[in-house]
Amino acid sequence: MDSISTLGSSSYYSNYGSYINAADISIEEKAIAQAGGLKAGTENVQEGKDLINIADGAAGQITDYLQSIRELAIKAANGTASASDKADIQSQIDQYKKGINDIAATTKYNETYLMNGENSKIGIVTDGSKSTINISGSNSLTSRLGIDDFDVTKGNYDLDSIDNALKKVSDQRSTNGAQYNSLSAQEAYNRTAIQNTIGSSAIKDELEEIVEQNQKNKQGQLLENVRLMMQKKDEEQMKQSTTNLFV
Repeated sequence: MDSISTLGSSSYYSNYGSYINAADISIEEKAIAQAGGLKAGTENVQEGKDLINIADGAAGQITDYLQSIRELAIKAANGTASASDKADIQSQIDQYKKGINDIAATTKYNETYLMNGENSKIGIVTDGSKSTINISGSNSLTSRLGIDDFDVTKGNYDLDSIDNALKKVSDQRSTNGAQYNSLSAQEAYNRTAIQNTIGSSAIKDELEEIVEQNQKNKQGQLLENVRLMMQKKDEEQMKQSTTNLFV
């Protein structure tokens, strides 16, 4: 059982219930709620980081395809390339474009699509007050990248469209990297805040006072029990002495 759930369990207070007033309970419940919200937010943040890792891995594959298309386009531009050569090269380029579209259309985290333009912004709730860090979705379909009609068999062409597509993907990866760093910083903050909330001086003092009071009462009860036992023993001895007088 973790520290948050232990702190919040009813059994945690079972031995000390008589010493906790309404204010004490309010303080503890507020701390428990705050720590619980931070814990849930931390789990959300981790999911956000996983999401970015998936998107970045897919973007890396798209970058590889675009680099391959660029290399093929340079080969097709060579003066020794025949019309048949260019047709073969274009066939390979079309396969790479299909690969890009397949990745963009199917990459998702759970049921959230990340690269087909369906989700331009994905909010990650980071704590119990619903603070949010937004992750940018993307559209990496060839139509959005501007290379849908790229064809080395159709007369003059240049590499600008491929370079622009590479830049779009690179910019998206840079954005993802910055957002990943923001999530990592938030995760570190949450974990520290959880420890500080549970281990705060107010809570520690509150619990220490409860325990100390309980121990004092136990000690007092023990002394009272001893006193009663001694009193009973004295009464029995006096009774025995009185009986002996009349024997």
